[in-house]
Order: sequence, then C-alpha cells, then structure tokens
Amino acid sequence: MQTVSTRADLGKAVSALKSGGKTLALVPTMGALHEGHMTLVRQARAHADRVAVSIFVNPLQFGAGEDLDAYPRRLAQDSRLLAEAGVDLLWTPGVADMYPEGFVTTVSVPGLDGVLCGAHRPGHFDGVATVVLKLFNQVRPDVALFGEKDWQQLTVIRRMARDLDLAFPSADAIIGVPTVRELDGLAMSSRNRYLTGIERARATVLNRAMRAAIGAILHGQPVGAVLEDLASALRDAGFDRIDYAELRKSETLEHLAHWDGGAARLLVAAHIGRTRLIDNMAIEPAMALVPEAAGAL
Repeated sequence: MQTVSTRADLGKAVSALKSGGKTLALVPTMGALHEGHMTLVRQARAHADRVAVSIFVNPLQFGAGEDLDAYPRRLAQDSRLLAEAGVDLLWTPGVADMYPEGFVTTVSVPGLDGVLCGAHRPGHFDGVATVVLKLFNQVRPDVALFGEKDWQQLTVIRRMARDLDLAFPSADAIIGVPTVRELDGLAMSSRNRYLTGIERARATVLNRAMRAAIGAILHGQPVGAVLEDLASALRDAGFDRIDYAELRKSETLEHLAHWDGGAARLLVAAHIGRTRLIDNMAIEPAMALVPEAAGAL
C-alpha cells in the first residue's frame, strides 16, 4: 500500500493506479477505523480494480463545543488494517493541504442540510459537502462508497454530485453500504468508544426500539404515536436527550406524518452520557407484505 500526504504525490499515485484503464474506488474516512469502515473497503474492491482510502479529520464539519480535539486519531493502526485489507493507496492530507491560507469557498445543499442532524449541528453538512467534493476532485474516483448509517450524509453527497454534474464519481456511482452492526444491534461507530460500560448496555435499546417502531408503522399504527413511544423507550433506558426521531422519505428527506407506502427511513439521533448516537432503518414498500419483516432488520 502506498501512503501519500502531499497533493503532488497523490496526483502521481492516482495516475499510476488508473493507468491502462483501471477503475478506482474511494472510501473517505476520518480514521479510527472499525469493521464498518473495513466493510466499505471490501465492498470497494468489488466495485473497482483499485481501492483508495482517505483519512482526514475534517475540522469544517465540527461545530463549536464538539469533539474535534478529542476525536480519536490512530493513523499507524489504521494504516496497518488497510494494508492488510489490500488497499492500494492511503491519502492522508493535513489541514493546511485541504484548507490552505485564504480558503473561503464552501458547498451547501439547501433543503437537505438544514434538517435532522443539520438542524442540531448548523454548518455540519456544509463541511461534509465541501471536504467530500475536494476529495473527489483530488482522487478522481470512478466509484465512492459511504455507509448508510449516516443516511443524511449519503443523501447530501448524492444530491451534490447530481446537481454539480460530477463525473468522478457520478451520482449513480456513489454507493451506499448497509449499516454494520454489533451482535447486539448497535450500529458501529468510532464514537461508541466514548460509552461507559453501563451506557453501552443501555444503548442497545436504540436498535430494539427502532425495530419495534417500524413493526408498528407497518401494522398501521399512527406515526406520531409510534415515534412518541420510541422516544419514551429511549428515555426510560437512560438516554439523556433526543435530538430527533422522525420518519422521512428516503431520497428527499421530506417529513412524513403518515407512511404512504413508499420508500422511507426512520431516523434517530439521541444522547447517552457524552455520546451522541445516530441510526436509521429503512421502511420499504415490500416490507408491508411480510409481517415479520421488521424483526429481520
């Protein structure tokens, strides 16, 4: 695996990897890799001839008082994992490489970036869209892979790519990979390590409560009442604050007061201790035909 940290070296490495018509997949990360990230890496190999991974803790997507300084940085360990997984290129820019002196341009995706997490983390998705667009321009991947755990992020990035007519990658080549979960159902996240033992045990209620909510919606119960029950279950389990628990259309993130039978997502963000957990689950039309579908999520 080749590791590069300057734009000049990156350009040479990318050109070499794509020579002879080879295709290149990119997995953008902020490091502190876990099995969810490694699943993206393995999936990338199935979509392209060569695989590149970026590690960059992006200050532009952290707000005041958030955990930028505390965010785990484990470059040596991450590098070993990626090399063992057969990654071809690791791109590790510094802040000055990404945002040189005088940098002022940002990217926003109005309508998608101000709801859900965007409403509670103002400017967050401007930071995400900006850094991802820069990474796309730098690496010029044919395919890019993102986890579905942050469904809003995936939606924002796809919209940006479509609106700006990106070619490397095109919007259709931005691949969402299903959320990787622990055996007890908790979605894998670099921030799970912030949980204490007691908090970690209580956090499993999030998965169970969401599955129960989807089952109730599929059985025709009113969405508003179902979401209230979901929020109550989290509070009873020891969650300190719930930023949102909402049902929205999958592609547009339009709020749904009633499930209309189309593709939708149940999205939740909640705090337990000092950790903010996010999760989402799909509700698809075909699920209404399978009574036990919610239990299989």
